[in-house]
Amino acid sequence: MQNIKRIFNVFLKKEVLNLSKTEVMTDLEPKTEVQEITSDKESLDFVYEFYVRMKRNKIHLAYEGEITHQITKAFTSLTENNMAKEEDYASVQKKVFHVMVECLQNISKHAENRHHIVTSKDGRGIFMISKGESEYNVTTGNTIPNDKVEELQKMLENINSLDKEGLNKLYKQQMKEGRLSDRGGAGLGFIDIARKTGEKLIFCFLPVDETKSFFVLTSTIPRVKE
Repeated sequence: MQNIKRIFNVFLKKEVLNLSKTEVMTDLEPKTEVQEITSDKESLDFVYEFYVRMKRNKIHLAYEGEITHQITKAFTSLTENNMAKEEDYASVQKKVFHVMVECLQNISKHAENRHHIVTSKDGRGIFMISKGESEYNVTTGNTIPNDKVEELQKMLENINSLDKEGLNKLYKQQMKEGRLSDRGGAGLGFIDIARKTGEKLIFCFLPVDETKSFFVLTSTIPRVKE
């Protein structure tokens, strides 16, 4: 139960937003199995806690499961309706939609054993959109092999080290040279998110066991008119 709550808190208490952009969390002990919610009381408490924290953190949308074209389309429609009520600028809405689609695609591209799926769980991930006073946050999470953590971390650190001009140059260079990763261009998507938002990518890796880690990424979109 503690491991479930720990991952839960990373999202709903926005601990991700307070982490170092390159922090690798180690407080989830490897080889420790996540305990199931075993009683009706625990289940009801968890649902209520989830609801309260979603309201408190203004989470508009939360989903866990497989990511498909139909799911992406549904999310876009729901988010469009929610943002219309908030009367955000059209440019902000456009950025949120763009980042949302890129993040959902990245879940697929970085999903564990994506090219060797055995069960539907191999392509699952978590996706959330929250709204702050001055920004929207798009947060995703999915498992990746531990041997990919270092490579991914270096990629994201490099992206965060670049200014707008550097990001545009890197993006054009990769497009021109076709230097896409073995995950089908997920690196290009990260670069594009940083270019479109003008913000640093916030990320961390939560150890799951000896072979897997849970990769959490938050992209921030300022609620300001360009």
